[in-house]
Amino acid sequence: MSQMVKAQNHAVTAAKSGMTGGGETNQYLTFTLGGEMFAVGILNVKEIIEYGNLTEIPMMPGFIRGVINLRGAVVPVIDLAVRFGSKGSQVQRRTCIVIVEVTEEEIKHDIGIMVDAVSEVLEIQAGNIEPPPSFGARIRADFIAGMGKVDDKFVIILEIQKVLSVDEMAVLANVSGTGLEVAAVN
Repeated sequence: MSQMVKAQNHAVTAAKSGMTGGGETNQYLTFTLGGEMFAVGILNVKEIIEYGNLTEIPMMPGFIRGVINLRGAVVPVIDLAVRFGSKGSQVQRRTCIVIVEVTEEEIKHDIGIMVDAVSEVLEIQAGNIEPPPSFGARIRADFIAGMGKVDDKFVIILEIQKVLSVDEMAVLANVSGTGLEVAAVN
């Protein structure tokens, strides 16, 4: 598993530095969650780590699995399946945490997202990205930036700033009677 994570981190670093080519394409890290393929913009991805060493925080909403210590920083880990309204993900052999950086009100936050498995870095041409569907999706339409066409299949490209909105997650936490101060820690 650790070799897989190292190889994936190398692919993320190579994609960010432009070593994989340029042109009029956007690069995305793809991963599976509940049998579906999702993608996030590579520029939001900081690293991929093995699932583990998670500290659960009492009285947090269900979508917050806990926090990890990432080089001295407290990073909350979000279960995307629960965030999307499904039941919680089961930890499996290839389960990992993708550390993404989101910016809200000019403040950068590192947040971990729990995924079933990371697939690869894909380049998707802008012409191969369709607008999100207005109905029929299993997740909120505002969470979807677009539908990327790759090899006659669709990849759901997430609007990661909306999915991981610290303000919205704090409101949800307060509705359930808890605080979300840990998510605001960078």
